[in-house]
Amino acid sequence: MCFYAKSYGITIHNYCLMSNHYHLLLEIQEENLSKFMRQLNMNYSIYFNKKNKRVGHLWQGRFKSWYVTDEAYLYTLMCYIEQNPLKAHMVKDIKEYPYSSYHYFLDYKNIPECLKNAWIVQNHKNDKEAIEAFLTEPVDRQQLQELKTASSLVEAPNVDKKPNEKELRQMFKKVKDIKERNSTIVQAYKKGYSQQMIATVLDITQQAVFAVIKRSRG
Repeated sequence: MCFYAKSYGITIHNYCLMSNHYHLLLEIQEENLSKFMRQLNMNYSIYFNKKNKRVGHLWQGRFKSWYVTDEAYLYTLMCYIEQNPLKAHMVKDIKEYPYSSYHYFLDYKNIPECLKNAWIVQNHKNDKEAIEAFLTEPVDRQQLQELKTASSLVEAPNVDKKPNEKELRQMFKKVKDIKERNSTIVQAYKKGYSQQMIATVLDITQQAVFAVIKRSRG
């Protein structure tokens, strides 16, 4: 993971490897996320199969990805990822879990290269007390779902491209009336733009954008 993150210029903010899945919070600079994930999954599969003397597919279908467009969700997501082993009752203290980024954040001197630009490191450095307080904050699953429903977390059908506000404004530039505007809102949403960003561009409320999308679904 660290090797390919460096090769593709990707920043790893948090990660957690579980028994049957894993979570990554990444930041991309180029349109290369698909290539990075393909390399990561392929090489891990080769390693895993060789180690366990097995053959065949390891992963169940294609990976899923979402844009994080809201700071509140970013902070909640970091806690959610790091607390996965705790929620699954795999450990009693997340410091005990060796397959996540959490224990590295508490050991600043030995942190791997691929985590040195992580949000936690950039904002808290080696302040263990602040890091523990931040990442052990209880995560409310209902809150997670509400943030997701409000499109603070938006599914990314085109995983290699981040939402571009300039391009979004261009989409609405020639809109003449409400009907055309609403149609363009639905198109923009399907392309992966968040309700939040659409609302900002149009200078309307996010609830108004949500209502337009909801009506389009009948």
